[in-house]
Amino acid sequence: MIKQINHVAILVENLDQSLTFWRDALGLPVGKTENNPGENVNIAFLPVGDSEIELLEPISTDSALGKFLAKRGQGMHHICVEVDDIEATMQQMVAHDIQMINDTPKAREDGTRYAFVHPKSTSGVLVELYELPNDA
Repeated sequence: MIKQINHVAILVENLDQSLTFWRDALGLPVGKTENNPGENVNIAFLPVGDSEIELLEPISTDSALGKFLAKRGQGMHHICVEVDDIEATMQQMVAHDIQMINDTPKAREDGTRYAFVHPKSTSGVLVELYELPNDA
């Protein structure tokens, strides 16, 4: 079951430069920042109500996000929906002939599990499924 939109991710060339709009001009607070070496990305999370805007800055031009940025430029990267049970949601997607990018969920250090739905199945939008750990 879909619980809520967890975040909208925006791919940027330069995180500090992008924050001049999102943080300084628009006035959104930076909730936290992190470096995710597994995905080769620096991230800034900006809370907006119960959701967040996630700014993604690739730290390598040969990473998946670096290649995406080189090919498509800056802008919206994906929308993330929070789910109760990621395996059940993925099974439901496959049962409806929805193409998944990930066959099994990946896990972040904090226990969050995630998987991506291919844009070919979603009218061109990359969708991330997100299952938060029970203590979150």
